[in-house]
Amino acid sequence: MAKNKVKLWYDSEGDYLEVMFQNKPGFFRQTSNDQVMKKVDAKGTVLGFSILKVSKLRKKPIDVAFAA
Repeated sequence: MAKNKVKLWYDSEGDYLEVMFQNKPGFFRQTSNDQVMKKVDAKGTVLGFSILKVSKLRKKPIDVAFAA
């Protein structure tokens, strides 16, 4: 049985959080929120996402749909 892993990376200087579900080549696309980008592969499968200014989420959480 394969184990699913999530990789998290936080850059405190840039206030940037990156969350990856799969370690595959891909590229970032915009979402409905300027603060969030999704990483997708060539087929449009979501591989992960990134959040800019993540410390501001303490005051107001965000909600973003990740439709391919």
